[in-house]
Amino acid sequence: MPEAASVVLYSRKSCGLCDAARATILAERRRVRFRFEEVLIDGDDELEHRHGLRVPVVEVNGVEAFEYVVDAALLRSLIG
Repeated sequence: MPEAASVVLYSRKSCGLCDAARATILAERRRVRFRFEEVLIDGDDELEHRHGLRVPVVEVNGVEAFEYVVDAALLRSLIG
């Protein structure tokens, strides 16, 4: 059996787009099993330098797949 997909959401506190991305990811997680981790970039110099104001950023299986908006249908196809 293949290993479950991994989804990482890079976000900030008080970020409406991050809240929407999280909601989309969690809705898909109710449909299909995958690992999910949310990483707050606030206060992390390396992550703030990498992502800056470009949040949310979502990686699927280690590959950047979305920024700002998560498309549920595309997420579904990426996680299998």
